Amino acid sequence: MGLTGGCMCGTVRYELKSDPFDCGWCHCRTCQLTSGAPAMVFASVPEGDLAWTSGASSVKSVASSSFGHRTFCGECGTPFLMQVDHQPETIDFSVATLDDPGAIAPMFHIFWASRVPWFDPGDDLPRHDRFRPDTRGLEGTEPPE
Repeated sequence: MGLTGGCMCGTVRYELKSDPFDCGWCHCRTCQLTSGAPAMVFASVPEGDLAWTSGASSVKSVASSSFGHRTFCGECGTPFLMQVDHQPETIDFSVATLDDPGAIAPMFHIFWASRVPWFDPGDDLPRHDRFRPDTRGLEGTEPPE
């Protein structure tokens, strides 16, 4: 697909080496705090299929839960990635950081139970109070909210 993206200040740039999948809204409290918005839209690519094309030394990471971490631009704070332990084969990237964020449309909502009450996305996409029932890697486990 060759989609590209980057941060607000232009220091960090990336390119996707494959087509994104599993695009959806996340309404968890961590996404709200990370973005300063009521929800974030993420999509997935296989691990290694998001390549930093400039500014890789400015990419920073922080543990954001007991099961994952977030990656962001250390210069301007733009949130890029969410990587979770129960899906090590993929990475989730913030669709809003694409040069053309309209290239991928969300297909579902997760952590709907944590949504900000006044935020109405105005769609009829499936809503899941936590993870989707078919989330890869959750068999027999339930990571904390």
